[in-house]
Amino acid sequence: MTEKGRRRTVPTELAALAAGVSQATIRKWVSRGKITRYGSPQRAEYDLDELYEILSRSARTPRTD
Repeated sequence: MTEKGRRRTVPTELAALAAGVSQATIRKWVSRGKITRYGSPQRAEYDLDELYEILSRSARTPRTD
């Protein structure tokens, strides 16, 4: 959250763009509990700070192939 405790939320399309992934990936992350879905049943929204935190953690974690 921001300094004043207010969420900066964006719709699925912008969340995917900000993360550099597809909209389907954002939806998968929600179903796996990786990110929280906000908004109404007709309009999904995602917290940008939460999204950036997830991306920052995954960038620090080395991948094993």
